[in-house]
Amino acid sequence: MDFSDRIQRVEPSATLAISNLAAELEADGADVVDLSVGEPDFPTPENIVEAGKDAIDAGHTGYTSSNGIPELKAAIATKLAGNGLSYDASEIIVTPGAKQALYETIQTLVDDGDEVVLLDPAWVSYEAMVKLAGGSLNRVDLAPHDFQLEPALDDLEAAISDETQLLVVNSPNNPTGAVYSDDALAGVADLAVEHDVTVISDEIYEQITYGEEPTSLGTFDGMAERTVTINGFSKAYSMTGWRLGYIAAPEELISQAGKLHSHSVSCATNFVQHAGVEALENTEEEIEEMVEAFAERREYLTDRLDELGVRAPDPDGAFYLMMEVAEDDQQWCEDALQEAHVATVPGSAFGAPGYARISYANSLERIGEAVDRLVDAELL
Repeated sequence: MDFSDRIQRVEPSATLAISNLAAELEADGADVVDLSVGEPDFPTPENIVEAGKDAIDAGHTGYTSSNGIPELKAAIATKLAGNGLSYDASEIIVTPGAKQALYETIQTLVDDGDEVVLLDPAWVSYEAMVKLAGGSLNRVDLAPHDFQLEPALDDLEAAISDETQLLVVNSPNNPTGAVYSDDALAGVADLAVEHDVTVISDEIYEQITYGEEPTSLGTFDGMAERTVTINGFSKAYSMTGWRLGYIAAPEELISQAGKLHSHSVSCATNFVQHAGVEALENTEEEIEEMVEAFAERREYLTDRLDELGVRAPDPDGAFYLMMEVAEDDQQWCEDALQEAHVATVPGSAFGAPGYARISYANSLERIGEAVDRLVDAELL
């Protein structure tokens, strides 16, 4: 059987590979502390669940208009307005997850050989999506700057040119938890305008922060017409399995991306879209409670690592941190899983060799146990 060149350009997701290996160990009876997954360990808030059930009972189980139900697009536009972004409902596509929104955007914008700039460490699927579209990658390393963008603006300036088709910015960031400063984003905006570059602003973690409020890139001068804002419901509303996200962008991009959307997924699930309206309009208290729990875990974990002398820049958002491990981070993560039964993700998967990503979407007790196990195994 022959396979396409495009599918052979990419590797399976490193995060899912670790999760699969952890699942195999658990199937053999091992007690694995899983700090590898990017999934909140909280149930979907009950009001959202009930809204989904009510929508099913009301018969909302068929197709919707391809780009999404009017009620949800209106609620998304209102939510984005609260971030200082002005989008009409006609400038929004509702997708089955933010990952689908990213995929459709990159497929719409990137041709064979087009240059896409990534800020490393970068979420593993950006690279795969660009390769599937035939694009080439130019990467800017933020690791020497404790994963902050502002000190690396000169490097970004050197990487971006008139030949650059697309820049991907993710703040708050996966895998580092960094929240990029307004000065950093203003620098991005200046470069994007100067070189006429389209920018994806992946804001999936924007409601999970600890004292540093993120700014939407599309609010900067000259950016409304060249920014594609991506967001979704998986992280802030603990709706990973519901698969609901969205693209907000100038109408000319929406009309083109909508063609791919209609020919691939048709539409996001009908009753899930109705639950999304409830999530946006009535779930603020539940988000605050979840973020408070993440903040407590973050403080505990960073304190433990500080005591052990482990270098790990403090995250200001999301529920991840990157800690310095060994030069061969892949081997370190395999040893952590096999010897300590602690699942982490190698930093090299994100473009940050020598680090491991820790997800603190787990209980304080289990996080503490994971650190103890790694110390006992002489890995920390």
